[in-house]
Amino acid sequence: MFKVGARIGAGLIGAAAMALLAVGPAAAQEKAPSDSSVRTFMKYAWALLPEKFTPPSGKTIVVDKKKKKDVEVPLDVAREAVQVGYYSAHAQMCNLMEEQQANYDTLMLRQRSANKWSDQQLLYIQKLHQVTVMIMTGKVVIVEKEGDVTVSQKEAKTNVSQACTDDNRQKVKTQITSYINSGPKKTAEPAKASTQKK
Repeated sequence: MFKVGARIGAGLIGAAAMALLAVGPAAAQEKAPSDSSVRTFMKYAWALLPEKFTPPSGKTIVVDKKKKKDVEVPLDVAREAVQVGYYSAHAQMCNLMEEQQANYDTLMLRQRSANKWSDQQLLYIQKLHQVTVMIMTGKVVIVEKEGDVTVSQKEAKTNVSQACTDDNRQKVKTQITSYINSGPKKTAEPAKASTQKK
């Protein structure tokens, strides 16, 4: 469960989630999320983006929340993050944890390999993926505030209640494998070797 500002609207998140759910795991690869769905997920990702974040590497990333245009990524990149998040959500619902992690790792490897994005933008891409998974698998609390005072709080349940069949599980595995195979390959071994020389 996570909380976001009410100005984005409970109806919008429901519509975005329903748009992805309507596609279904089998057709998701052929039909990408619509522009309006992607923009809705982008709003939620921005709302949840922290002003400071320290990843395991130890390098703190500072986000200037007054400079949204400097942090957001183009719609096609955001669409990929949302679609990959959709795959990850279905992997989670089918208890395919290794595939879910490999799917996410591939998304981030692709974006880092592009050498186009700042640390803040990479964090935003990560948050887009995370928000998509959270919306598809859980529930969202919409909080309306006036200053520091909470005026209203509404819960939007967005989780999928359908069981994961063997057929769905196989389709999710196939989609993730296809995505992983279409991207750049990890070069972990040479990186480890160069680290050891230091």
